[in-house]
Amino acid sequence: MAPPVKLAHFVLRTSDVKGLSAWYCNVLEAKVVHDAEMIIFATYDEEHHRIAFIDRGTIGNVDNNRNGVDHIAFTYANLAELLECYERLKIDEILPVRSINHGPTTSMYYEDPDGNRIELQVDNFATPEEAYAFMSGPVFAANPIGVEFDPDVVLGQYRSGESIDSVLD
Repeated sequence: MAPPVKLAHFVLRTSDVKGLSAWYCNVLEAKVVHDAEMIIFATYDEEHHRIAFIDRGTIGNVDNNRNGVDHIAFTYANLAELLECYERLKIDEILPVRSINHGPTTSMYYEDPDGNRIELQVDNFATPEEAYAFMSGPVFAANPIGVEFDPDVVLGQYRSGESIDSVLD
């Protein structure tokens, strides 16, 4: 088994997406890499995004009246390590509350015993430039959240020898 290779990003839920993103971009000297009004992605380094801001009114959660940290994300080196982590956690009956291919990343979200959410993810592109290009394209503009998937199906496809590209499609 392998631990994450880095802390990837954090996401803030807010009632003022534009204002909060402007504040953080100023403080962190970050740049906006995608603005979909309901969600804004920004970065200050080589990562495709280090921080995101979600309009709390667009989230279907029961607690969408709360501002604050939505989740913290950890990146794994590759899909195999992410799926091995999924298998290990599943044995302990720790299951993702949501699994989604965001486009730039493939992610599984978990909630800790206090209800805090973490995202365990793998980058879908080899370079940040490829991720930026995808995030600037029409597919991401039409759906900046992504497509949900069943981790057991993806694990089965991967274990049966399907290519990573076909598993993530």
